[in-house]
Amino acid sequence: MTIEKLSDAEFETYIQSNEKVVVKFMADWCGSCKLFAPKFKRIAADEKYKDIKFIEINAEENENARRLSGVDNLPFIALFKSSEKTEGRATAKEEKVIELIESHLL
Repeated sequence: MTIEKLSDAEFETYIQSNEKVVVKFMADWCGSCKLFAPKFKRIAADEKYKDIKFIEINAEENENARRLSGVDNLPFIALFKSSEKTEGRATAKEEKVIELIESHLL
């Protein structure tokens, strides 16, 4: 599965147009975000999550998306189901992200 990179202009429409979405908020300067990137890519490529959309948003450049998702630290994972945020958490641990996805989106 491809990880799409979105901006504020696309964020709300995308969330409303897709049933299940996992959003990773990051920043270019964030070391933990860089270390987490390959893990997020691996999760997104897992066949059992084929019905879930994975997106990435630069938290510094997209204030509206950051505010709507309640981002308080980076990297931050937000889960949306039927246009509603179901969970949001700052984490760089692959197992925590998998746990969130499986408990809120599957």
